[in-house]
Formats: sequence, C-alpha cells, structure tokens
Amino acid sequence: MKTNYFKSSLIGACVLLATSCTKLNEEVLDESLSTAGLTERQIADGQIAPIYALLPTLHEHTRYFALQEISTDEAILPYRGGTDWGDNGIYISLHKHETTSTDPNVRNTWNTITQGISRTVTAIVSLQKNSDPVAPAYIAEARAMRAYYNLLSFDLFGIAFVKDDPGQVSTIIRSSEALEYIKTELLAAEPFLDNTTGPGRLTKAGVWGLLARLHLNAGVYSDRYAAAFQFKPEDMDAVISYCDKILATNQYALSADYFAIFGNDNHDNKELVFAVDQRADLNGHNRLAYFSLSGDQFPLTAFPAANGTDGPAITPDFYRSWVEANGAIDPAKADPRFYKQNISIYTNPGDSCVTDFNMDRGILRGQQYGLIRKAGVFEKCADGKFKVGKLFNASRSNPNLTVDFTEFIDFTTAGSGYSTGYRVEKYEFSKKSASGRNFGEADISIIRLADVYMMRAEAKLRKGDAVAALADVNTVRNSRTAYAVKPTALTAITLDLLFRERGFEFYWEMNRRTDMIRFGKYEGTWTEKSNNDKNKRVFPIPQTAIDGASNLPSYLVQNTGY
Repeated sequence: MKTNYFKSSLIGACVLLATSCTKLNEEVLDESLSTAGLTERQIADGQIAPIYALLPTLHEHTRYFALQEISTDEAILPYRGGTDWGDNGIYISLHKHETTSTDPNVRNTWNTITQGISRTVTAIVSLQKNSDPVAPAYIAEARAMRAYYNLLSFDLFGIAFVKDDPGQVSTIIRSSEALEYIKTELLAAEPFLDNTTGPGRLTKAGVWGLLARLHLNAGVYSDRYAAAFQFKPEDMDAVISYCDKILATNQYALSADYFAIFGNDNHDNKELVFAVDQRADLNGHNRLAYFSLSGDQFPLTAFPAANGTDGPAITPDFYRSWVEANGAIDPAKADPRFYKQNISIYTNPGDSCVTDFNMDRGILRGQQYGLIRKAGVFEKCADGKFKVGKLFNASRSNPNLTVDFTEFIDFTTAGSGYSTGYRVEKYEFSKKSASGRNFGEADISIIRLADVYMMRAEAKLRKGDAVAALADVNTVRNSRTAYAVKPTALTAITLDLLFRERGFEFYWEMNRRTDMIRFGKYEGTWTEKSNNDKNKRVFPIPQTAIDGASNLPSYLVQNTGY
C-alpha cells in the first residue's frame, strides 16, 4: 500500500499543519515513487488512509480530550503533589476558562485538525486521477472527512477553512457561512457512501450523524455569543430526520453491556456508528485509560511497569449530580453506567489470590485494591496466584498513605494530593501496553447509537414533544441490562434532566463542552471555576498560527476576548 508524505514550506497556501506555521504548500513527495505492481485500488487505498491516520493523535488525552473535558464540570486536573501535571498551569487555566493563545493543548489540537483538513484536500486531488471504480466513493469520503475536521475547527475555534487545491490559500469563514459550508459538503458526499466500511471509516450513517449534530448545534453556531440560543424548528426536524435514517438501517444496536462499548474488543460493537479505529495492530495509542488512575494502580499482570499517572478526576459537582439523581440509593447500585466491579475482594475479602485480574470500570471511589508491586514485581500468594490487596502510594514515596480516592478535590494544596478526586476508568486499559503510555485498543466513539437516540430526544423536546423525548431517553437507559445493577426508567424529562442524562451516558467521551454551551451551562460555576465570560465559548487561535500568517494582514484574526 502506498503511503503519502508531505513537505511543508511557507509559501502562502493556508491550511495549517503541525509545524506551527500557517501558510503551507503541500508537495506530495511520493508521486514519483514507483507504483509497479500496485493496482489502482491499492493506490486508492493508500490515498484515503492518511485522512484517518491523525484521528488517534487528535483524540489523545492532551489534545481534544483536554479541551472538551477539562474545561468543563466533568474533569479537573490539579498540580498533583506540587510535582506532577503542573505544566506551567495550563490545566488549571483550562479548567478556570483562563486559557491563552500560547497553550500547547490548544496549539496541538489546532495543528492536528488543520493537518487533517490538509490531508483530505490532498486525497481529493489525488483520487481524481485514479481510475478504479471506488474512486468516486473515496473522493466523497475524503470530502466528508474534510467537513468533519472543519466541524471540529468550527466548534472549537469558530472558523472553518475552504480549500479545494493544495496550492490555494484557504478561505476562512465563520458563523452561518461556515455552518452552511459544512452542511453542503456533508450533503454532497452522502449519496456516494454506503454503510459497509464503518465504524473506523465515515459511512452514510456516519454522515447522517454528523448532520444531526450540526443541526442540533446550529443555534449556537449561528450566533455564538448570544444571550440565549434560538433552536429553529426546521433544524430540530432535520435532527429527527437524520436520526430516523440511522435507526431505519437496523444495522446498529444499543449494547446491554455498557462498558463493552469502551472495551479493547469494541471494534465490532454494534453501538458504534463512527469511531476512531484504535486496534493495536493498526495505530491505536491513546492514553485515556491510564490518564486518571493512580500511579499505584497496575492493571496488567503481564506488565509491572504499566500503571496510572494520577491525572484528572471528576469534580465534586459532577459526582453530586449522580447522587441527586438517585436519592438515597448509592449511584453504584442505581445506575449500571456509573460503576462495574471486577475486583471481587471488595465484596469477598477472601478472594485475595487471583489468576486473572481485571480493573474495576467506571467511576472509582474510596480505598482502592489491586495488584501489589514491590521491587518491580507483583507479589504472589503461596499457590502462585497474584496477590490482591489494599493499595498505598508507594510510587509517590509515601508507602504508608493509602490510595483512597476522595470526593474532595480542588486547586489548593490539600485538594491537589495524589488521592484527591474520584477517578474514571471508562476505557479499558490496553492488554498490550507495557507502560500504560502506549496503545489504546478501544475504539473511541465519535458517534454511537445512544447519541442518535439522545439527539433525537433533545430535538423532540425542544419542539415540545416531551412524551416522545422521554421514550427515547428511556430506550437508552433501559438497554444497559448486562449487570446485576439494573437500569430504571425516568418518569419525566426536561431540558435540565436531559442535560444531566447526557452527562451520565457520555461522561469523558469528549462531548461535555459542546453540550454545556448548547444547554447554556458553560458560563456557570463549579469547583474552581467561576468565570462567566461568554467569549470563552470558543478557544483562542494559537499565536503560532497567527504569527505564521503575519505576511497576510488581517487574514487570521484572533477570536474576541483573547
């Protein structure tokens, strides 16, 4: 299979690559390489592959995840112990809505998105010369992926890029013009696609899902800084229509096992409509499973070096939303999406010697148990099985301090300890990760069937049909039946309850910032965040990008408030 490589130079063609420069002329360096022995289909496959290759990088914990989650009430990352995750205060600033244009998470996310746009343009041009019958469908797929990358840019930074040739300077568009452009591109691509290549590639159903998401947020995108967003009936009708199309395929199904959606073997999970292909034999390398765990939690018996990093936790505010929703019942006993117990010592203290060890999943609270590592190896019982016991912060040079996760967490010294904050292990830890800092076998959902139901529910509710909206929400809730903890149906639905329900269903799936803005919650107050500046609904354009475009005056204008 042919692989595309790109040469970048400062010559006025603007879609922004990861060189911190803005105006780039892409030269495909491998066009002169011999293609002897390759069929036109193999060449086409090589031309379409690069447009997906950046998705794992984009969804890393310090790029899109950080922007979409740590800026919200779902995740908080303090300066752990005064030594870890300080990073010049960027995560504290991100959470407090004080991010600047020099933030590396913002810059790296921007660079990855714009490089993705650039690769789609190159693929479109290259595929136009390909004679294989799949070329028209591949061109449409590349065009739809260009729209997807632009949708991310539009949502995060308020701008989209129009570019049809690598040698052109991109036209930068905003507001309703960008909204219409992205919509038009998706509609143009949709007729040429089918539903046979997903979830790792964009299909017809994936395009319908993106169109539903675009229309759902159209009220935000049309007037980004409005005091109150206007959700037009025609947009809500479009959301319902596109969601209906996905459901009518009968190709997808809600997963009874909630955490299987985020498991290492989830590539064939019927709930995934469009996802980042993270299979380890391809290009998976996200660190979402290790990011929140303690440095003294070791998920894999085969790899004593694979551990957590004491990164972000959920805020007490988000945890309290679970408590308030379930009243006197502990969330772990009320909602199967909150927690899945795999370590039996919690309920069967005698089970301290195990052959197979699996981490608990979901939101982790209180004293943690697990594999005990000493002198670089795991302790074993007399029968040769692995010993499971109470964990201590030995890796943090504090072997007498238990790994006991607390609800309390903030940016004070007391709130920034290694055990503050309830942690999240939603994505399964890769079985092949020798360090925890590589691989990520669980495909990352971009669109899954639960969101199709929930988008349709929101559109119906905004149109005044609470009965139909409640039915869709309960369809999702009632589907998670694989565990001893069984779901219960809601008896009523409002916009506030729907927002809460989206938090329960999609926590840490990189939807929260977009949801909070659409529901009018982003200027609210939560742990260590009181900034109510509506300009923070978009992120700053990286200063490196503006500097790179400095020879084109007024070409790339910084967002208001930065």
